[in-house]
Amino acid sequence: MLVVIVASGATVRMTGSGLGCEHWPGCQAGDPFPKTGYHSYVEFSNRIIASFAIILTLATFLVSLLVTGVKHWTRWVAGLAFFGTFLQAPLGAITVYYKLNPWLVGTHFLLSIVVLALGVLVALEAWNIRGEPVTSSIRGLALTAGVACGALILSGITATAAGPHSGGLKVPRVWSFQPAVYVHVRATAVFAIAFALLVALLGWRGSRHLRGALIVLALLIAQMIVGEVQYRTHLPLGLVILHVTLSSIVWAATVAVVATMWRPEPRATQ
Repeated sequence: MLVVIVASGATVRMTGSGLGCEHWPGCQAGDPFPKTGYHSYVEFSNRIIASFAIILTLATFLVSLLVTGVKHWTRWVAGLAFFGTFLQAPLGAITVYYKLNPWLVGTHFLLSIVVLALGVLVALEAWNIRGEPVTSSIRGLALTAGVACGALILSGITATAAGPHSGGLKVPRVWSFQPAVYVHVRATAVFAIAFALLVALLGWRGSRHLRGALIVLALLIAQMIVGEVQYRTHLPLGLVILHVTLSSIVWAATVAVVATMWRPEPRATQ
């Protein structure tokens, strides 16, 4: 659901539906339901999806408190995931109030990415997913790749905020599109090189982590292809939504791979 809400939010923005519901929590003043056309239905649907995400993160947090044996840090992370997801609601209301200010829209997305990372960590612990021990150099390289992926996400937010898709409205842009794309492309290259080095090192050592790393690399290649095609075809709406959604999936997969390298199997812990 934390990935779905990213795709849903991207759809709202790219279809120009950000102000489809100009009130919160209701869509119109005195009426909670959408009645003003296509854009209001798109925005209201996003709010419904967000409600499900809030309920599920709350349920996960409550269960972590009730189940014995759950580690203390897991409860904290689950609680932060719920709090961050819940915080999206008032942040969305503020974003609408300020007529889709690009800084607020970017913050909205950035919070989604942070919460998604927290959700991945909770899921790994809930399913007891761990990896074989690796050397400190590999863990360090993996962490560097994770940080590079975060920088890639930030540059992508800036590129989107500078781009022509303003939600169909005349809202201020952040920076200029071409310089923002220039930085984003180079951030992509840095992450790709760092992760390719990690894949090569894992392959050379015959590590079981290689499979997960190859999945991330495949997702990254797909993301790069979509990004190149969307740029050369003048940013069609559907491809931009796909690009944003893929970015969240690449991020989640990267967090999972990096985290498992820092979570060795108990029987093999040194």
